[in-house]
Amino acid sequence: MPRFAANLTMMYREHDFLERFGAAAADGFKGVEYLFPYDYAAADLAARLHEHGLTQALFNAPPGDWAKGERGIASLPGREDEFRRGIETALAYAQALGNDRIHVMAGLLGANDDRARHRDVYVGNLAYAAKEAAAHGLTVVIEPINTRDMPGYFLNRQDDAHQVCRDAGAPNLKVQFDLYHCQIVEGDLAAKLRQTMPNVGHIQIAGVPDRHEPDEGEVNYRYLLGLIDELGYAGWVGCEYIPKGKTSEGLGWLREWQ
Repeated sequence: MPRFAANLTMMYREHDFLERFGAAAADGFKGVEYLFPYDYAAADLAARLHEHGLTQALFNAPPGDWAKGERGIASLPGREDEFRRGIETALAYAQALGNDRIHVMAGLLGANDDRARHRDVYVGNLAYAAKEAAAHGLTVVIEPINTRDMPGYFLNRQDDAHQVCRDAGAPNLKVQFDLYHCQIVEGDLAAKLRQTMPNVGHIQIAGVPDRHEPDEGEVNYRYLLGLIDELGYAGWVGCEYIPKGKTSEGLGWLREWQ
């Protein structure tokens, strides 16, 4: 059975953030993920994890100025020093929280930007991040994100992501396979899981098209979660969806699977 991690950025928003750990544990989750930990002291977050017997599955490296619309800086020329400082910060948090995965966001590409130049910067920055992470036994993941939810995002397709990993040449650089994003951009989810699983470092799920609970919408998650098991995936499956109502009331899909 897959190991499910509650995404505390999107789920349990009826609670203050630090109270979401306990709410997730009470509903049977053993792991959690969220976008960013940096508004809180690492020690405070670690205490919540320990108190509720939770594993930190994943968080994102610093993304630039999120409030002003930045969505990562890994592919942005001229931001290399800032990127390296962000990786240092992320690794320090990971060591305190115990997760072995960090997601690095690529950033947005303008209509007139030189894609080839951005790609060179992206590959170089990822090679650096993976090397630094390897020294601590950590894996870096990159995620193709759909253009409907995040217009202009640099990385949108699974094959492009896996090629970036090959070009960076780091064995601890892998792809975060979000089935929601992939369904919107490409579809053919089962075939892509079979083709790419050896280099998948993290999986996320949500219903399509509305990003609600995974038992709603056009994707047959019962089948896909069984396939993920069949393929031998041993990592976490992050529940990165927006509940239609109160989070706990919408977890019938999880109780049925368990």
